[in-house]
Amino acid sequence: MFDMDKVQAAPSKDLLTPDNSVMLFVDHQPQMFFGTGSGDRAAIINSTVGLAKAARAFGVPAVLTTVAAESFSGPLLPQLAEVFPKQEVIDRTTMNAWEDEALVAAVKATGR
Repeated sequence: MFDMDKVQAAPSKDLLTPDNSVMLFVDHQPQMFFGTGSGDRAAIINSTVGLAKAARAFGVPAVLTTVAAESFSGPLLPQLAEVFPKQEVIDRTTMNAWEDEALVAAVKATGR
């Protein structure tokens, strides 16, 4: 017979934790909001900044990336940049973030 009072469930090793995760913020730029017609822009920005602050508070490494910031999409949202003031922003030339060697290297450098 199982005594449920003596059974202690261990968390799954597959769960995300602050020790095994990384936050990748992709294309949080003014021009990209033209594709978010179904969501309130202020709510998206506030949620993103809240997530960034939580990552910082829990010591989760963050990688920030933009696409064509100088020529088309604009800079990273200032509200997000303020959360990580010393963080390098990787500006890509390709829409698929995983095709950018610098971005992949930055994620790998976190060790996660």
